[in-house]
Amino acid sequence: MDRVMNTVLSSKRRVDGLKEEQGFDARIVLYPSNQNLKDYLSWRQADCHINNLYNTVFWMLVQRSGLTPVQAQDRLQGTLAGDKNEILFSEFNINYNNEPLMYRKGTVLVWQKVNEVMTKKMKLPKEAEEKEVEVTRTRTKVVALHCDIIGDQFWEEYPEILDEDS
Repeated sequence: MDRVMNTVLSSKRRVDGLKEEQGFDARIVLYPSNQNLKDYLSWRQADCHINNLYNTVFWMLVQRSGLTPVQAQDRLQGTLAGDKNEILFSEFNINYNNEPLMYRKGTVLVWQKVNEVMTKKMKLPKEAEEKEVEVTRTRTKVVALHCDIIGDQFWEEYPEILDEDS
């Protein structure tokens, strides 16, 4: 498991234009049951939503309302999700439910089989010259998803995640 984490961390690329080094938060955890895993991932997604809602309101207060970070933090202290949604809508005309799923749900990485179509030059039997032929190969790739994993639909669409053999 340490090797997996080291590979991920060492492959991190710097994004041009950022003032600070980008952050990376990852965990490798082995859970005793599929239900424990689903509960943990559901909690992480809910936590992502809570943090993003707070940060969305916080930065709107700082950048558009001109509050200092301390003032924005004081204003948000003790607020619930409904309060934050109301601030976004009434003061900034932002319906948080219309924000992209990537921000509200986070990113889930899954292994997925994808078909790759490529053109190859091949010499076919009984043919004198090479021809370009389309070849389709099935490969397993990491795919980024921005979706709800708390409900059953995700787990029904990707049952292989919980398979013993995967």
